[in-house]
Amino acid sequence: MRVAAIQLTSQPDVTANLARVSELVGRAASAGARLVLLPENFGYFGDEAGKRAAAESLPEVPDGTDGPLGTVLRALAVEHGLWLLAGGMPEVSDEPARPYNTCAVFGPDGRIVARYRKIHLFDVELGATDSYRESAATLPGSESVVFSIPGEDGFVVGLSVCYDLRFPELYRKLVDAGAELLVVPAAFTLATGKDHWTVLLRARAIESQAFVLAAAQWGKHGDRSTYGKSSIVDPWGDVIAQAPEGEGVVVGDLDRAYLAAVRKKLPSLQHRIFR
Repeated sequence: MRVAAIQLTSQPDVTANLARVSELVGRAASAGARLVLLPENFGYFGDEAGKRAAAESLPEVPDGTDGPLGTVLRALAVEHGLWLLAGGMPEVSDEPARPYNTCAVFGPDGRIVARYRKIHLFDVELGATDSYRESAATLPGSESVVFSIPGEDGFVVGLSVCYDLRFPELYRKLVDAGAELLVVPAAFTLATGKDHWTVLLRARAIESQAFVLAAAQWGKHGDRSTYGKSSIVDPWGDVIAQAPEGEGVVVGDLDRAYLAAVRKKLPSLQHRIFR
């Protein structure tokens, strides 16, 4: 199955961001991608007030309540006949001041077939002037989520978002639920990404014996800088494709036979003692 990760430098302008998303998803589709992953904050990357204003209800099927994000993403999935994974986007919650950070999966018919609400929120102190409190403006989810792409070349896909990457127990749950492909839409900071991003992606792939598809933000977003390096990692931990600096598309082919061979050759998932 051919997959693609989109790398963006999103800003507060939703209309401009969606125009760029549409262009790059079209490029991925032209390259033959059947599944396309957008990064976290693809539709809006700005202050918390703007994020709350951008939050959408994301009904499973169109019911007249779609906002700009849902409207465009449904149309792109249908137009190109692909699975479009909407990185991390603000979804309305029961707390108006704290929308969810949601990875929504749009099927080729435009329906939302799965949604994962980010569980681990980025509350960290990286330095005197570099602190983050995602939980102040985001409601955490509580459930791990997988979904299946049908067909002989389809995969069971496990969903996560950005900071989740640091918590291997989540990926154990996803693998226990059958995940063969793990997706990581992200907006990793420059400070953490340069030291940890690729290491963590490879670690999750190796320990899960699964493919990892990671779509990242890159560049400057107001006073914040992100690392980029959107990647595709195979079950042996090899990086088989990685984006250079700047916006763009990284494409790769996932081979089910290779996945099976790795799991047979080194059956570490079967050797687990603690579950």
